[in-house]
Amino acid sequence: MLKIRLSRKGKKKLPFFNIIIINSRNSRNGKYIEKIGYYDPINKKKFNLLKNRLDFWIKLGAKTTKSTKKIIKFIIKKNEFNK
Repeated sequence: MLKIRLSRKGKKKLPFFNIIIINSRNSRNGKYIEKIGYYDPINKKKFNLLKNRLDFWIKLGAKTTKSTKKIIKFIIKKNEFNK
């Protein structure tokens, strides 16, 4: 089963997350299929999401985790607000 999940990067107390497509059996920071975006919780203005790739993977049956779903909604809301 495919999951859309966060992969933690960065230093101690300075997290940075990649939004990735991964097999649900792989570990959080394991080998992923595709990176579709990133999110910086410290500086909330630094984020990116490839919406077309997100839609593609959701159509193929990928499921989002709760935290990823919240962050994706936040990113989409901010992008529409800036347009």
